[in-house]
Amino acid sequence: MNDCFICKKHSGAIQTSGVTIYEDEYVYVGHIDRTGEPNYLGHIMIDLKRHAPTLGDMNPEEAKAFGVTIARVSKALIQSEKAEHIYSYVMGDAVPHLHMHIVPRYPNTPKEFWGQNAVYDWTEAPMGNNQDVIDLCTRMKSYIENHPYE
Repeated sequence: MNDCFICKKHSGAIQTSGVTIYEDEYVYVGHIDRTGEPNYLGHIMIDLKRHAPTLGDMNPEEAKAFGVTIARVSKALIQSEKAEHIYSYVMGDAVPHLHMHIVPRYPNTPKEFWGQNAVYDWTEAPMGNNQDVIDLCTRMKSYIENHPYE
């Protein structure tokens, strides 16, 4: 799709922050890019590579790869980044190309800031610049490569 942000990202027409955490023939995993604004560290995006708008549009191979990737990324956030809980959500309103947000909640996050977007409202949230994102992505990539899914 010529006007799809995610398709443009996968074709190389758009450069985003961070580095690739994981990629196979069906999915791409990277950190969210807030265009120069500080990022909530660990806010990961899992994109289906093929342009498909919703979860229901995946074929069986894509669905299996997507599900396994969600589990692997979540485990990497827990083990590598010490997250205590993982939020996941698919909206699809702004960008109609299937992508799942994976957002960690870290220890000592006050309860009033629990929730997939509420963590952004916490002034003490672990925010970082592009180098912090690259460092996190590198740690997660290493964890995933060194811990095969069982």
